[in-house]
Amino acid sequence: MVAVAQAQSASVDDLLRELARPDQDRWVRIERQILREWGHSGSAAIDYLFERGQEALQAGDAEAAIDHFSAVIDHDPDFAEAWNGRATAYYLANRLGQSLADIEQVLLRNPRHFGALTGLGMIMEQLDRPGEARTAYEASLALHPHQQPVIEALARLELASRGQSL
Repeated sequence: MVAVAQAQSASVDDLLRELARPDQDRWVRIERQILREWGHSGSAAIDYLFERGQEALQAGDAEAAIDHFSAVIDHDPDFAEAWNGRATAYYLANRLGQSLADIEQVLLRNPRHFGALTGLGMIMEQLDRPGEARTAYEASLALHPHQQPVIEALARLELASRGQSL
């Protein structure tokens, strides 16, 4: 099991290096591979619960997603992607404090989680904390420079900061 995790980690490391290249034209495929790797816990039962949470998110049922991801976290608190799923569900349920707490857990377990960093930026922007939003977005782009919504968010923050008098 440890050898498999190390092999996956090395694979994800390589994929993240490739994704970070601004000239990478296969970034969509690489991003999908990374997300697929992150989405596997190593346990069929945990993966099943996780998939149920993902399905609930896709169906727009944030509360059911929260329940499923919470069950995953109860059984495997080191599975960063479950924390990320629950953070997303909390965000969709407008429970920003809980979403922030879960994002913190994601980043403790996976500091290169570009999606969690983007979510952090979105929440900071919503809370009118543009400096912290910018920092989170820039960290996300350093890992994954192909995220058009993040590029647009940074441009929006830049435009808003120019519009303020000093």
